[in-house]
Amino acid sequence: MKGGKIYSLIKALWPVCRSITGDGVRKTLKIIQKKIPDLKIVEVPSGTKCFDWEIPKEWNIRDAYILDPEGSKIIDFRKSNLHVVSYSIAVDKELSLSDLQKHLHSIKDYPNAIPYVTSYYNENWGFCMTHNQRKTLKEGKYRVVIDSSLEPGHMTFGELIIKGRSKNEVLISTYICHPSMANNELSGPSLTTYLCRYIKKLKPKYTYRIIFIPETIGSIYYLSQNIDYLKPFVFAGLNINCVGDNNNWSFLPTKNGNSYIDRLVRRILDKEKIKFKEFSFLERGSDERQYCSPGIDLPVCSVMRSKFNTFDEYHTSLDNLEFISKIGLQKSFVVYCKILDQIENDIIPFSQVKAEPMMSKRGLRSSIGKRGSSHSSKILMDFLMYSDGKNNLEEIARIINCKINEAKEVLDILEKYGLIKSY
Repeated sequence: MKGGKIYSLIKALWPVCRSITGDGVRKTLKIIQKKIPDLKIVEVPSGTKCFDWEIPKEWNIRDAYILDPEGSKIIDFRKSNLHVVSYSIAVDKELSLSDLQKHLHSIKDYPNAIPYVTSYYNENWGFCMTHNQRKTLKEGKYRVVIDSSLEPGHMTFGELIIKGRSKNEVLISTYICHPSMANNELSGPSLTTYLCRYIKKLKPKYTYRIIFIPETIGSIYYLSQNIDYLKPFVFAGLNINCVGDNNNWSFLPTKNGNSYIDRLVRRILDKEKIKFKEFSFLERGSDERQYCSPGIDLPVCSVMRSKFNTFDEYHTSLDNLEFISKIGLQKSFVVYCKILDQIENDIIPFSQVKAEPMMSKRGLRSSIGKRGSSHSSKILMDFLMYSDGKNNLEEIARIINCKINEAKEVLDILEKYGLIKSY
């Protein structure tokens, strides 16, 4: 059962302190690389421009703690890497409780949870603790220590391209930038790792581009470098996160909500009798924001268990190894395999020409232009019009109002003359 193997990979990745840059990301990718040796690890220098952004300085942390007035260690980064605000600058000072409170974070409504807090683009520092612990703090001098560095370095990501018979691509993206959280962080890259192995065994007809990236800045950089190639070839995409729990399913479609991958996912979930809640794209929050943004417009959706930002454990220490399960991971793996199988089994025609082709020189239309002369070739032109990689054979047949066997005959004719290509 793959669920157990995926869970074991999550456990191996669990102790690593990750952020959007740094040695934690490198260590994470090295662990994943042991499962998929041909994963390419890429380093991008700090300061590199990417659209409206630039790659930030690299952050690394070695230790962090708080000593109370009696000298007892009440916060220890080594016990939970969520205790430190991600990207905290180095600090070693004594301060009063009132001054310390300005740098503390807790959640009143979830008093036993350590929150996950970041400050990527403003130099700051802080600690996170449970609200119950925070309430016990007494007056006096506290010593705070964060042994970290923030300096020019690199952002790191992983890329694997599994070539198929076709240049047309399926994009799979998952993020590797959160510290120790099981569902929101580690379920995505761990499940994706085993999907890579599954896809390889398929000997796929389509090419699969799989990236393990820091959320937001990673996808923005990747798009800035590859969008000119991605736009004509990516016909379906999946952003994988929050796939480890055993709760109800969630579906976040693409921006237009009716792309090929949207329809396919709904079809699979319905076929498998899986109850799911479909969210509006207005409720986006992960890298689908970047993949579906104006000027990019890639058809990328997310299939999740508990959607990010909807479960109580989200972005807290309660999103732990007990929140996910081997069974939940196994079910998610099976569903994703079914989605990939369906993509591989669907007949999806891709036009090989730009603009309307000259049918008469191929003997597919009369060269005499007169009223009614185009009627016999209309079905060919209609079929070609919707052969844009956004519809499978059955969908085209329905759109142009013909029987599936007629559509197959048309497909064969258009392929014979090199006007479309299907695999």
